[in-house]
Amino acid sequence: MSFKSFIFIIGCCLSLQQLVGQNGVDVKVQQSQIAPVYNPLSPSKAAFYSAIFPGGGQIYNKKYWKAPIVWAAIGASVYYYLDNSNEYDRFRTAFRLRQQGLPDEFNGLNGNPNISTAGLENAQKVLRKNRDLSLLTGVLLYVLQIVEASVNAHLLQFDTSDNLSVRPSLATDPMLIEAPKVGLTLKYSF
Repeated sequence: MSFKSFIFIIGCCLSLQQLVGQNGVDVKVQQSQIAPVYNPLSPSKAAFYSAIFPGGGQIYNKKYWKAPIVWAAIGASVYYYLDNSNEYDRFRTAFRLRQQGLPDEFNGLNGNPNISTAGLENAQKVLRKNRDLSLLTGVLLYVLQIVEASVNAHLLQFDTSDNLSVRPSLATDPMLIEAPKVGLTLKYSF
């Protein structure tokens, strides 16, 4: 059996099930089965709270355990940015003093420098690159936590209870005496 014929048979069975299933039976929905009301402003509120205060959207979504992770991630990038910036300033100041012929903090005993001028230049390049990467990482983490709070607020509104199910079953038609007919029934409840 080819894939197209399989899809055709399933489509026919579903259409037949819809036709047979429309026999005028009223469906009563219990109050406990009604899904919660969709709040379209919830994701935007979560994103707004995360933008104002990092981790605020996670707290708004009642995912309290995520807020310390956000704080630690952004705090680490801020720490590395400040550390690399301070080290860059140290090496930059020493390089400028050495260019003017003045003693700097990296001069050793008897005028022999601990770090060469080329080493000071290289350290400045590496520290500037690390500082810029720390800044970029912090900005990306900030944006990522806003997006995460918004997406989580969207996903919290989906009904994921056990009442959602699809149960396929084979059913025979007892009214036909000549030859039994078999059909496919898909029962879904929510």
